[in-house]
Amino acid sequence: MSTVQTITEAVPSLTLRNKDESEQTKQEEPYKYAHLLPVFPKDEHYPPLTPFEHVDPGLRALSHPNPRAFLDNATSIVDLTPRLGSEIQGINLAELDNNGRDELALEVARRGLLVFRDQQDFIDRGPEFYREWGRYFGRLHIHPTSGHPEGVPELHLVYRDANTTFNFEVDERITSTTWHSDVSYELQPPGLTTFFLLSQPGTGGDTAFTSQVSTLSRLSPQFVAFLKTLKAIHSGFEQAEYSRSGRRGGVVRREPVQNVHPIVRKHPVTGEEALYVNRQFTRRIVGLKREESDAILNFLYDHIDKSLDNQARVKWQPNTVVLWDNRITAHSAIVDFDKTGERRHGARITPQAERPIPALDGLEL
Repeated sequence: MSTVQTITEAVPSLTLRNKDESEQTKQEEPYKYAHLLPVFPKDEHYPPLTPFEHVDPGLRALSHPNPRAFLDNATSIVDLTPRLGSEIQGINLAELDNNGRDELALEVARRGLLVFRDQQDFIDRGPEFYREWGRYFGRLHIHPTSGHPEGVPELHLVYRDANTTFNFEVDERITSTTWHSDVSYELQPPGLTTFFLLSQPGTGGDTAFTSQVSTLSRLSPQFVAFLKTLKAIHSGFEQAEYSRSGRRGGVVRREPVQNVHPIVRKHPVTGEEALYVNRQFTRRIVGLKREESDAILNFLYDHIDKSLDNQARVKWQPNTVVLWDNRITAHSAIVDFDKTGERRHGARITPQAERPIPALDGLEL
């Protein structure tokens, strides 16, 4: 029998009350998504990931007569910013056929971030649908340390309530903002990523995004040419040690890895070039002295942090599904609701994509 750490939802006991008491007291409803609460089986282990060939579905959409046909029935399409993100209403993601999914992948690649409202059908279809949806876009990633629902290791969960947090949070920092691209330490990090909240605070808990295409474009051509010659180490060791210390559920399902990626990568579908470093996982530039590496990386991190003109902020509403391309964006949760005691419970479907393609032809990784 597995030793499992989990969150349990208390079910209120039945108490006889008179009519007045019954009218004044609301019995707590059982949590609708209790079956998707995080567990941390202590005996769950996986071998190292192996390379695979990834074919991006967006490539197929390039040959469609109308690569945006899946949006024909949308009732509203509003760009969040000129450079990043669109909010869409009137489309049921769960009902998209293969052509529609291909076109969706292309649109996410072009806009970086898509926000779909009124997606209760998608959210309520459950784990088997989540798996099928994710596999269409790539090999599903199993996170080495985060919680997942019982029996569904492919679904990465974020969770915080009044008593518990199972997120990768550092209390001794003055801000919760941590810009990152998901699990960039993998040899083949994620591409198109799907995320939704099952429970959310009344206000706060937004997610911030930034366009790494735009952050790169703001730099001088001479500096970009230099960055294209560089590659950096991305590491999962610190994340694993965080869990081994007993936090976040205290499990490490797969031994941590580090991999080398280009600092400027090229998107396989659009050909756009994007900055590919992040504070959470990028550790050092290969071939440079420590001080040189730190100076360049800290400059780039500060540029990412401070460039509000490259950023967009998603304010969550019930039944919202957000998709982004991890290859050309970075994001951060905003933990500004921590004193309210409210629950924020989210699920991420994370298909892996290709090994990052250097923007500089011939750069050896």
